[in-house]
Amino acid sequence: MMARNRLSSRMGRFLARMLGFVLLSSICGVLVAGYLVPQIALAGTTVSRSISFFNGLPTELAVQTPAQTTRMVTADGKLIASFYEENRVRIPLKNMSPYVKDAIIAIEDSRFYEHSGVDARGLLRALTSNLTGGERQGASTLTQQYVTNVANESKISAGREDQVILSGQKNMGDKLREMRLAIALEKKYTKDQILEGYLNIVFFNRNAYGIEAAAQYFFSVPASKLTLPQAALLAGLVNSPSVYDPVTNPKNSIQRRNQVLDAMLEQDKITKKQHDAAKASGVGLKVRPSRQGCAAAAMAPYFCDYVSHLILNNPAFGPDAEAREQKMRRGGLTITTTLDSRLQAAAQAQVDSTAGANPAKWGSSLVSVQPGTGKILAMAQNTVFLPQRGKFDTQLNFNVDSKDANGNDLNGAGGFQPGSTMKPFTFAEWLHEGRTMTETVDASKREYPLGFRWRSSCGKVVGGYSTKQRRAGLEAADDLQNASEGYYRKMPANYGLYNSINTATFAEVAQLDICGIQNMVKAVGIHSGLDGTTVNMHQLGNVLGGTGVAPLHMANAFATFAADGRYCEPIAILRVADLAGKALPAQAPSCRDAVEPNVARGVNAALQDVLRKGSGIYINPKVQSRVPVAAKTGTNNSNGATWVVGYTTGLATASFFGDTLEGQQRPGRNLTINGKFYSRIDGYMIAGPQWANYMLKVAKMYPAAAFPKPPASIIGKPAP
Repeated sequence: MMARNRLSSRMGRFLARMLGFVLLSSICGVLVAGYLVPQIALAGTTVSRSISFFNGLPTELAVQTPAQTTRMVTADGKLIASFYEENRVRIPLKNMSPYVKDAIIAIEDSRFYEHSGVDARGLLRALTSNLTGGERQGASTLTQQYVTNVANESKISAGREDQVILSGQKNMGDKLREMRLAIALEKKYTKDQILEGYLNIVFFNRNAYGIEAAAQYFFSVPASKLTLPQAALLAGLVNSPSVYDPVTNPKNSIQRRNQVLDAMLEQDKITKKQHDAAKASGVGLKVRPSRQGCAAAAMAPYFCDYVSHLILNNPAFGPDAEAREQKMRRGGLTITTTLDSRLQAAAQAQVDSTAGANPAKWGSSLVSVQPGTGKILAMAQNTVFLPQRGKFDTQLNFNVDSKDANGNDLNGAGGFQPGSTMKPFTFAEWLHEGRTMTETVDASKREYPLGFRWRSSCGKVVGGYSTKQRRAGLEAADDLQNASEGYYRKMPANYGLYNSINTATFAEVAQLDICGIQNMVKAVGIHSGLDGTTVNMHQLGNVLGGTGVAPLHMANAFATFAADGRYCEPIAILRVADLAGKALPAQAPSCRDAVEPNVARGVNAALQDVLRKGSGIYINPKVQSRVPVAAKTGTNNSNGATWVVGYTTGLATASFFGDTLEGQQRPGRNLTINGKFYSRIDGYMIAGPQWANYMLKVAKMYPAAAFPKPPASIIGKPAP
């Protein structure tokens, strides 16, 4: 009786297994018959229909490059900042540690190199386990996982995030499509190509997409340098990035890593000695937090922001701002800028040293341009981009315009009153109109009354004024004052310039065509930093710098004199390349002859004397002994904006110190900077040393030849 019962029990188990096998076979047939046995005439209407359905599924999958990190770099190859929505850096399979490839195959798809996209054996095993109450198993091959990742990435790139299907959300139809596409994919690509694509696209962590970003984030090493335990940990992570996160769940992570190591040993991918040593090791994390955007720039956050705006304002990078933003954050661009990391480091150190964390929030800035090319080589200011305790923070760029020529935002402060740094342009027109450097002007005259006949060839003179002059607001100039007494007298024009005598400049204006001064200012690119219009020289206050100009354009205007009168538009972007290395629009030098060479040489000669014996004599004299240099000091009426703009033949730099807050209304008087009290500030006091100390460090990095001398016809005869 007992024997009969045992036989009956064995028969029951056998019949149950047979029933399960038949059921599983039917399910497998429905899922993969079209792939596994298309040549066999399968019986049964259901299976036949499933084959037809399967064969009718799409086989084309557009394998596009997934979102890649965009890198902005200096001209000498140093990283400025990265931009991404998914932190990913694509690398070839050969640049991945062999442990990575073995580990991911061992734990995710041990028969990867044997199947053709769908693993029938693995599928049957998973179905058996799942249907008979065993351990829950998945059956997706690496190829199928790659298909899912590619499809989801495509939806995200197209702005269809709501259509992304996660593994746990797939229905039978989704699974069938995945399998069909995986089969087709294997016919189109090699196994290594598929493995490379998978390892570059797979999600490891919200800070790391793809194996290179994961290696850098978790271990601070490139993927090529991953050790066996590191590679095993990352391979185990992809199954559930949150559950196996080594930062938040180190115990789970170690258990999963060891599971991967066991699989690698079982499949003869590592030796027992390697296995045991790896299992004995700790997690060994060296997390490198991901940083992206200009706020997290490695250097020059404000220059970074300026370049970003140039890209986002350029239709060549997309039809609208959103498309350009996507290009920046998903396109894997390499944006090579004009910035020189050596100059940038020196400039940043200097502005920080100049003003420090002053509680009154006075601003300092430096910007350098290369004469003859317009390349922006450094751009720094004494603020932080995001709020920090004890720091002066702002996102406004002190060095650039508020908008570009088309009215697009540049996030700039919009310029500051340049004061006497505007005087060289009047002097340049003085020489342009045939006057000489040493010709005498009457600087004793302090009043130009309402009826004074100013010359303006671009307007009709009526009763002492041109109609254009009236519209421009050219009125009386009364009670002109100089910074110091003793200069209200006749003097050579160049003497008046290098000593920065206001009345000498007006004595020149009184004998010049104001339209000529206007043309000179326009020729060297001087314009309002707020609205981009050319500074109106028919408004007498602008002769002495009454309209705000951005430091970048002051530096570039003086670079025109340094380049023997050749003006070049400022440029910040040398090259832009996509992932394939294809060149995208950048900024090429755009130069023109703006000032007659002999006129420029006359200006240079006068401005060299600013430092030798003029308004800049108290600025560090060492800079004059190192390189041939010229400069001009400037201070506005309230002393709230102070400048030195100086240059060699190889480098032009604008140095600014003053009130940069909204409205710029605070007078620069009775303030303490770096422990030193100033009853009032002038250009040579703070902006001057800032410029000189910086130039002492960097001027020789760019060829600084002697300035060509002006001819005798420009110099004229010295006063008796």
